[in-house]
Amino acid sequence: MKTTKAHPKFVEWFSPNVMHENSIEWLSDLKFINDELMFFDDLIKSYTLQLLDSDRYNESKILVEKLSELHKKNNSLIRIVQRHNNDLKVMVDGIDQPDLEETYKNEHRELILKVNEFIKKCKTLKKELFNLIKAIIKEQKQKRLLE
Repeated sequence: MKTTKAHPKFVEWFSPNVMHENSIEWLSDLKFINDELMFFDDLIKSYTLQLLDSDRYNESKILVEKLSELHKKNNSLIRIVQRHNNDLKVMVDGIDQPDLEETYKNEHRELILKVNEFIKKCKTLKKELFNLIKAIIKEQKQKRLLE
């Protein structure tokens, strides 16, 4: 069975104000995610020895690699959304440029999908990291109780 890619057309009805608000909201979300990713880096640094000593080394290595990839992708998305927001002038300049306006709408459509997918990936990584750290903390508490 072959899947087809969805092409949402609802962006065509968005006003420039709504598209600007979307861009501002995305930037806010991405900057918050950047702070979260830095927190995860610090959290991993705090538990480095436990991550290296534990039986979960391979799992932690994969999560650290994912975290690094998300850092890069987040920085890239921030730049793309900022540029996209700056290019909004095409929609509000009062000059009728149907090709440029259609290109802008298509880019907005693609950004909706990209940003939402990125946020989902971040939430998944967040859950995985917290579960890993939680398991390590439980392990440490059990070792202390046994001693």
